[in-house]
Amino acid sequence: MAGKAGKQSRSGSGLSGRKGAGEPEDEVQPLQAVLVADSFNRRFFPVTKDQPRALLPLGNVAMIDYTLEFLTSTGVQETFVFCCWMAGKIKEHLQKSKWCRPTSPNTVHVITSEMYRSLGDVLRDVDAKSLVRSDFVLVYGDVVSNIDVSQALQEHRQRRKVEKNISVMTMIFKESSPGHRSRCEEDDVIVAVDSKSRRILHYQKTQGLKKLQFPMNIFHNGSDEFEIRHDLLDCHISICSPQVAELYTDNFDYQTRDDFVRGILVNEEILGNQIHLHVTKDGYGVRVSNLLMYDSVSSDMVRRWVYPVTPEANFTGQKGRSCTYSRHNVYRGSGVSLGHGSQMAENVLIGSDTSIGANCYISNSVIGNNCTIGDNVNLDHAYIWNNVHIASGVAISQSVVCGRAEVKAGVTLSKQCVLAYNVVIGPNVTLPEGTVVSMHHPDEEEDEDDDEFLSDDAEVGHTKDKTKLKVFNPAEVGAEGKGYIWKASVLDDAEDDELSQCLWGLVLNPDAESQSEDSEPDGPDEPMSPFPEVDDVKVFQVEVLGTLQRGLEENISWDNLVLEINSLKYAYNITLKEVMQVITRVVLEYPFHQEGPQLTASKYFSLFLPVSVCVFLFFLNCTCKFGHDRNECLCLILSY
Repeated sequence: MAGKAGKQSRSGSGLSGRKGAGEPEDEVQPLQAVLVADSFNRRFFPVTKDQPRALLPLGNVAMIDYTLEFLTSTGVQETFVFCCWMAGKIKEHLQKSKWCRPTSPNTVHVITSEMYRSLGDVLRDVDAKSLVRSDFVLVYGDVVSNIDVSQALQEHRQRRKVEKNISVMTMIFKESSPGHRSRCEEDDVIVAVDSKSRRILHYQKTQGLKKLQFPMNIFHNGSDEFEIRHDLLDCHISICSPQVAELYTDNFDYQTRDDFVRGILVNEEILGNQIHLHVTKDGYGVRVSNLLMYDSVSSDMVRRWVYPVTPEANFTGQKGRSCTYSRHNVYRGSGVSLGHGSQMAENVLIGSDTSIGANCYISNSVIGNNCTIGDNVNLDHAYIWNNVHIASGVAISQSVVCGRAEVKAGVTLSKQCVLAYNVVIGPNVTLPEGTVVSMHHPDEEEDEDDDEFLSDDAEVGHTKDKTKLKVFNPAEVGAEGKGYIWKASVLDDAEDDELSQCLWGLVLNPDAESQSEDSEPDGPDEPMSPFPEVDDVKVFQVEVLGTLQRGLEENISWDNLVLEINSLKYAYNITLKEVMQVITRVVLEYPFHQEGPQLTASKYFSLFLPVSVCVFLFFLNCTCKFGHDRNECLCLILSY
């Protein structure tokens, strides 16, 4: 199957695509995947002002290559790569890779748009183009995994075969104890799940929460037994039905996957859609969501926890990128020279054509291709990217030095420092812990509309260089240094600390994205009322009546009416029980609104039966998926 990279369009209308999505496939379709190459956050900022996150090197291999290798190994035959920022670079990278060779079993399509601002935008475009024909795998371009998803896929298809269109997503989790290095605070979750069916009953992120709140409906949802689990790592791998893309289209407020999960769980009683989970004890699956996870995954890669994806495997097939493996997990690329007295203690990867001076000590580090390292250099948990020059007498600990950067003699980088692309530091300076240095001045941010696109991948290439002529501060970067300490004049110390915390995934403060993904919108300390204000119920009743009248007058389809009433339910924070009460009242009183209160019984039923019974039965069927809900509706009618 020939590999392709470029903008794609598909024939066929959206209507035909939806028809195919609404029914289980009799014939097994080729497995497809949607890979989102944009991050839609600023976890790697300002590094990603020069390179998209999907192309950042991890173990001297671009992150997106790990994701594509995982998808291909799990049986995916067609992958749609969606990207916005630096799409040309991603496309060029893929065109040169093995994924676009005629022998590739996985056909890759690159689809670009400047309008993508969230995962929701991507999946709405998937639906508009009718790209997916059956169940598909949804991942980001920074997922590293060797998990075999065949069992999860089989379980997902079996559920959809038994219960038509009920299960719309299966999320894959890995058993991982709290505090494990593969877990970070921003992705820490608690999940309530039905023990038998594996249906997710509640999904909540714990970041920033002092206490946890669980909805009462998980205790009377019909499950004989359920579990509350905090020992699960979200692998950010989801098996989705084609309905997922449609649901994003129908719900414009779904921007993230967490928005979707929360919406499905809250709306399950109305629409009947369910989300399940698959837990694996074997395999490896982590999203590189920040530099803390970058450090963790890089270490795991060198320690061979992602086997068979190992540094010496050269799974990308690039020429001149092979390396040899020796004891203590030491990898040396071709053309590496090592000076006299230098030691590579353990867990070290050195890229091709790299030169290392004398009396160096290197441990738990990754060094890129074409790097030059002087004498008496000490590297511990250091990540040195391609084409970096490090002079003699340098010490680097748990820090990242990006491509084409230069570290002059006598420099010390304390923990969690980041030198972005082309930065020059030194000589003879010590950068404090958490220092971030970039060639882009922080004041550039004042000219960018951050509220419009909160992303790692904030595109500066679309605008002219707005950097004013500024002088580098030798007290910060050294007498020969080039770069700016990433501390904007408009930021106070607390906000500057937050930048470092976001990069390294420490105690993160909720930002715009995490707040939208938080399952408790009112905050942990605000008391939650189980019932809305009475005025809200009255306004909701008026809106439902108007919607019903307009639907009958304009002959609007019942599907659209249900969708509109469902959106009103969320707008006014109305519970399902109150929805049934309001709809019952509105339908039974509909003839009076048409002809006034002076109605005979015969006249009432002549207006009610032809129209309202059909409407009422339709809403009854759509809002009451379970027997006890129908019984409650009948009791409401009898008590009216």
